[in-house]
Parts: sequence; structure tokens; C-alpha cells
Amino acid sequence: MGALEGAMLLKILVLALIGWSASFVSGMVGIGGAVIKYPMLLYLPPLLAGFSYSAHEVAGLNAIQVFFATLSAVVALRKEPYLNRSLVLYMGGAILLASFIGGFGAQYLSQAAVNVVFAFLAVAALFLMFLPKKALDDVPPDKVRFNRALAVGIAVFVGLASGVVGAGGGFILVPLMLFILRIPTRMTIATSLAVTFLNSIGSTLGKVLSNQIIYWPDGVVLVIASMLGAPLGARLMTRTSPRLLQGILTALIALTVAKMWWDILLPGEVPADAPLPPAEPEN
Repeated sequence: MGALEGAMLLKILVLALIGWSASFVSGMVGIGGAVIKYPMLLYLPPLLAGFSYSAHEVAGLNAIQVFFATLSAVVALRKEPYLNRSLVLYMGGAILLASFIGGFGAQYLSQAAVNVVFAFLAVAALFLMFLPKKALDDVPPDKVRFNRALAVGIAVFVGLASGVVGAGGGFILVPLMLFILRIPTRMTIATSLAVTFLNSIGSTLGKVLSNQIIYWPDGVVLVIASMLGAPLGARLMTRTSPRLLQGILTALIALTVAKMWWDILLPGEVPADAPLPPAEPEN
């Protein structure tokens, strides 16, 4: 095997590892996987395989992978009683349009601005995880009620912001549904996967129609790995206690917040996507 073939194989293995692990967690805790995949795609490829992506490229790959990760997880949960179809209808339509606007508008933001948007989303999600929550996990699925106007407003906010970074927005959608809409944990996780799926459609369309860079071959590797990992995580979710699921999600968000803000406030090396200085004019 030549050096080129070896490098390509290593790249595929690293992408498969990122896609599978992120999607397994996404299915288990009801997020699209971006909260861990975004930093993994930024930091692991140059560390493990000698290649790197810019923030915009990571956002494009995020949008593709989240779409298929949440699709496969929703298919696995389609017969579960925890999927609140009324909540999906209200939040899904609003988030579909908002994420398209965010995804399309991301082309006008710098690489650093995209990272800052993601970091702020992660901080908001972490804060929400520590808000006091009334015990609602014993409420039967058919007895759950929610504020429709508030649900739509949350969907618009999440869709706009997550569309920029190509995320499904599940990592902030889940805490908002838990602590603001006061939806039981398992219903939040199952329903957020469906809403996140619709969110990823708008985000992907926005990026494709605005000709933002998307590496489709790399995205295919992530998608295949995602479709293997997400259903396993989704099935594990139905057998895991709500307290443990919330603890896992909180820990993942906290680690992401710490790493992203460390790099934003205390940058080390010049990022791989930084523009090169202008060439000296020839005489």
C-alpha cells in the first residue's frame, strides 16, 4: 500500500470513528450529534490523520451527518409512545424555515464568527441543564401538554442559530424542551430527534443553495457510520434512566464549552482555515 492509499484509509477510519461515536450518543440522548461532532471534526483530523477542515467545512459536514443520524434514529423510534407528533408538527415547521435562513445566511459570516455562534449555543445549553426542573417524568405520554406559541418561538431561535453551524440544534433544543416547555425526559429525547431531523433539512438546503463548501465524499463516510450508530443509541435510550441521560448530556456539553471557549479566547496556532497573507507583487 502506497503512502497516498494509506493516508486515504486513515482519513476514512478517522471520519468513520467520528461519525459512529457522535451518532451513537445522538441517538441515546436525543441530540443530532453536533455538540460532540463539531469539535471532533475540528480537532481530531489534524491530531490523528494530518488533515483539517475549516469552520464552514465542518458546518457543511455537520448538516449532512445530522440529517441521516436523526433520520435513522427517528425510524428506530417511530412506534414508541414517547414521540409527541403534535409537538413535532408545531416545532418542526417553524424550525425548518428558520434553519434554512440560518444555513443560507452563514455564507456571510467569517470562520471565527461561526465558531462563536456554536460556542454561545453550547453555553446556553449548559446553563439550561442546571435549571431546576419539576418532576414530570411520571406523566403519561397522552397527558403531556405544552405552550404552542412558546414551542414555535423556541424552534425559530434554535433553527436560526443552529442553521449557521450546520447543527441539528438538539444539544440546545433538548434542554429548552425539558426546562422551558417542561416535557418529560424520554418524550423530549424522542421528539427532539424528529424536530432535529427537520432542522437539518433546512440547514442543508440553505448551505447547498448558497454554494457553501460541502465535501460530499467525506460526508458519505460520516453518513454511513451515523446510520450504524444512531439506531443503537436510540434503542439504548429506552432502557436508560432519565437522570443518567441528563447527566451524560450535561457532561458532553460542559466539555465542549470548555474546549471551544479556550480556543476562542486563548488561540494558539493559526487555524488551518486562516487566510494566507497576500503575495508580494512581482516586479
